[in-house]
Amino acid sequence: MKVLVIEDDKEIVDAISLAFQIRWPEAKVVSTRLGQKGVEMVESESPDIVILDLGLPDISGFEVLRQIRRFSTVPTIILTVRAEEADVVKGLEWGADDYITKPFRQLELLARVKSMIRRHTPAEESILTYGHLRLEPETAQLHIDEKEIALTVTENHILGHLMKNAGHVVTHSNLAEAVWGDDYPGATDSLKVHIRRLREKIETDPGKPRIILTKTGIGYFLAKPE
Repeated sequence: MKVLVIEDDKEIVDAISLAFQIRWPEAKVVSTRLGQKGVEMVESESPDIVILDLGLPDISGFEVLRQIRRFSTVPTIILTVRAEEADVVKGLEWGADDYITKPFRQLELLARVKSMIRRHTPAEESILTYGHLRLEPETAQLHIDEKEIALTVTENHILGHLMKNAGHVVTHSNLAEAVWGDDYPGATDSLKVHIRRLREKIETDPGKPRIILTKTGIGYFLAKPE
């Protein structure tokens, strides 16, 4: 288990390292204060998860995330003081798997990390099929007819949970707990962003979805196969 922290505040890095040392001593924490170095370390260190600050001295965290997503699907948690909704949406849309604002609770951070690691390295799971959808949970590959689509870790778990519960509406709370292990404040808004990204990948017209449907104020469900 290796954690890469891309953060220029030494106190934050020390706090994260101490939390892992006490609660998860088998994990190895490596860090850098520079965004470009962080991108290089994703490739050279092959971390199991990345904790990324947005305010870095050389390039923005968003740019780091954009570059990482060119070649890696490593689970990435943004950890930042920027709590504006626009930043949260942008982070998730650019490929972050989770978004936590500072000041943060160490135990919550570790819980989110552990949940994400479990989701990224699942036990052998059977291939899921529903209508013309065929999902390989272990590789996060979705097949729609002859089209193959690569999903992020979070998208994989969202769609997988919807497919396992096909025929039923999955509530926001149920889906958040399945994906993140907790229905935390803001989880519903994060789900909306991930669902929108999923629709952009799999729907012919994302503005008029025909696969992933919304039950207003309640949750999401898959349409019956045509």
